[in-house]
Amino acid sequence: MSRVPVTTEPADQSALAGALDVSLDAGLLRRALTHRSYAYEHGGLPHNERLEFLGDAVLGLVVTETLYRAHPDLSEGKLAKLRASVVNMRALADIARTIGPTGLGAYVRLGRGEEATGGRDKSSILADTLESLLGAIYLETGVEQAARVVHDLFDELMDDAANLGVGLDWKTSLQELTAERSLGVPEYLMSSEGPDHAKTFTARAIIAGRTFEPCTGRSKKEAEQVAAETAWRSIVADDVEAS
Repeated sequence: MSRVPVTTEPADQSALAGALDVSLDAGLLRRALTHRSYAYEHGGLPHNERLEFLGDAVLGLVVTETLYRAHPDLSEGKLAKLRASVVNMRALADIARTIGPTGLGAYVRLGRGEEATGGRDKSSILADTLESLLGAIYLETGVEQAARVVHDLFDELMDDAANLGVGLDWKTSLQELTAERSLGVPEYLMSSEGPDHAKTFTARAIIAGRTFEPCTGRSKKEAEQVAAETAWRSIVADDVEAS
């Protein structure tokens, strides 16, 4: 159940900065929370996509360095898979929903179309906005404060991912699970929507004639990994219920 209130006006942005324990210029914070749909409807205002680009790099650097230092015995390939399990659309969106009393979605400035179609709880918008917010924090306060916010938000997820070795590559894990149960090789049904520069991909795992719930990502690989994780967890849960 989403915690985002039913509203057409974004929540008080200063409360968001307070929840993250940062001090940001009001204009910069406003830009970080401005989705392109809102900008286009208001005469081409500056939107948050450049900040998102920067924030993606900041997040990637902090997470990568943290994992590198925490796991000196892991190979580059395993570190990359571990990072991918932390830095992906679904993980970012889930974290965004925990920020402040209402979740990050309540603070986003959206156009009427996105507002009407549930944009405040759309995973792609939440993930992108979180990255743009991290970019703004980096610009305003520097790398140390930005890293502190990343650690506040992501350390628990990084610890969980490290402890869940099976999740380093969900597609491989799912294929091993289905082989154990003689369910055949998983297949993936893929679709996409949106402009070329901002596509959202949706994947569904299909196993032994059963189609699992759709999962989204910002690349085909990410969407398939999330779909594989969803199917893996569902099959394991079925086994637990049957035992």
